[in-house]
Amino acid sequence: MAAILARAGATATAGGVLLWPTGRRPRNSVVVAAVTGPAVPQEGELERPAWSGETPLSRLVGALIAFKPLYSLMKLASREVIIRTAEKSNIPWREMTKKVLESDVYEVFERIRDPSLVYPDYYLNPFHAYDEGNLSWVAAAEAEPATMSIAKRAIPGAPSIEEANRIVRGSWLNAIEEHHLKYSRNCQINDILDIGCSVGVSTRYLAEKFPSAKAVVSA
Repeated sequence: MAAILARAGATATAGGVLLWPTGRRPRNSVVVAAVTGPAVPQEGELERPAWSGETPLSRLVGALIAFKPLYSLMKLASREVIIRTAEKSNIPWREMTKKVLESDVYEVFERIRDPSLVYPDYYLNPFHAYDEGNLSWVAAAEAEPATMSIAKRAIPGAPSIEEANRIVRGSWLNAIEEHHLKYSRNCQINDILDIGCSVGVSTRYLAEKFPSAKAVVSA
């Protein structure tokens, strides 16, 4: 992603809004990305994402994960704790996941997928509780209840999940709006590109926040 942004001439603000030099940014558009600071190209094959680092803690975690029997126990235990914690907060984790997996997502995927697209290996390797990596169907189905759980943990005093989400999402939505008003010279937002948005939960909030946008795209 960083390489793509750099080639496009984009830089990112601390709030995650991408800016193009004069004459290169599409007019009346806002791009949101999960990056900060100048975009730096990273080319060639990577064994792991650059952000994973080589700290003692990351090496310890890597060693524990590499030991398959221990990793399996860790995975099952942590997964069950996460789900139980979410359901105690009235997040219907299993119900939401089942609804997605029993929908027509597989048929939709077959219609739109590009067979020539090659995913980086680290997206397909076991990660967190997912043996098939973060691009698995289960990971996708559990993404929304997981984000709801994170919001509730971030705002434990919120009276409801909806209110916790409103507070968490509202902070960065307001930051984007303030940034836009400061630098856009009051131009109307016509297009939004949400980069690094997982399954697009944040994209829906962006569409609601900026109803003038005619095209709201997740990437």
